[in-house]
Amino acid sequence: MKNEKLKKFIVNQLEEIKAKDITVIELADDSSIADYMVICSGTSSRHVKSIAIQLIKALKEENMPPIGIEGEDASEWVLVDCGDVVAHVMQPTTRDYYQLEKLWES
Repeated sequence: MKNEKLKKFIVNQLEEIKAKDITVIELADDSSIADYMVICSGTSSRHVKSIAIQLIKALKEENMPPIGIEGEDASEWVLVDCGDVVAHVMQPTTRDYYQLEKLWES
C-alpha cells in the first residue's frame, strides 16, 4: 500500500471505530522516521486499547501488519508503527501533556 493510501486507510479505520480528534501531520519534509503521523484520542484506557486492537486487526486483514506496537499494556498511549505512517492513540490527558501536534507542526 502506498503511503497516501495507507494514511487514508488508517484514518478511515479510526473514524469507523469512533476515535476522537483525528489529526494527520505530514512529516516527509521534516523527518526520516515516517511520512505521516496520525494522532487520535480515546475516551478511556479501555477505549484507547480497543481502538488500537481494531486498527491492528484491520491492518493485518489488508496484509499490512504493523512493524511495531508499543504501550498496549497501560493503554494511555498506544503507538502503532506502520513504517511510513505512525499512528498514536492516546488518552486526552496524555495527549494534552505531550502535545505532539505542537512539536511536529510547523
